[in-house]
Amino acid sequence: MKTKKPMLKETVGALYLAFNTPNERGEFDIATYEETNKSEVVKSISTTENTESTTVRASGKDYKTVSQNASVDHAVEVIAFDPGDVAKMRADKIGKYLIKSGAAGERPYFAFGKVVKKTGNAVEYVWYPKCQLVENTDDIATSEESYSEQNDTLTIRAYAFDAEGNKSVRVNSEMSNFPEGLTEEMFFTKPLTTDEEIETLITPGT
Repeated sequence: MKTKKPMLKETVGALYLAFNTPNERGEFDIATYEETNKSEVVKSISTTENTESTTVRASGKDYKTVSQNASVDHAVEVIAFDPGDVAKMRADKIGKYLIKSGAAGERPYFAFGKVVKKTGNAVEYVWYPKCQLVENTDDIATSEESYSEQNDTLTIRAYAFDAEGNKSVRVNSEMSNFPEGLTEEMFFTKPLTTDEEIETLITPGT
């Protein structure tokens, strides 16, 4: 018998964001992204899978339960966030001086990355390559004698980025297949979706 002792979660790490560059038809293109931006502003991330389960019955009994995961929602609480990135995520119209908001428009896709830090220096790095901003809060309150955080929440929805329906890619240092020599900076250089891209990072020149 083997006894396992998984590491405990300690804290959320940085948030990573890379806007997707659409193809000539204006569609999502998994191969092209803008430069990755890193922000160490995260208080918490709550993740919800939007899954539908259907039970197939045959011969008077349950035969199989089929589950379909349409998307994954992340409620990201932040202490602050770059206003230019928020405007772009909302598809606001950024003019010479004014930012126009509220008109109908197609919100851009972007890749969203997160870091989970665990006890024993264990880590998990995750990319969600195809995301859109669903909603964001913009609350403000009066100041008091003692400082009080005034945080906002970004709701980010991750969609399938390939024909198989995958929503994310990740590496976990507790697992035996964790790439030796891979660092946080390397993993989040750009959105990744294949093992070959990892090999290029850890073995330059391949």
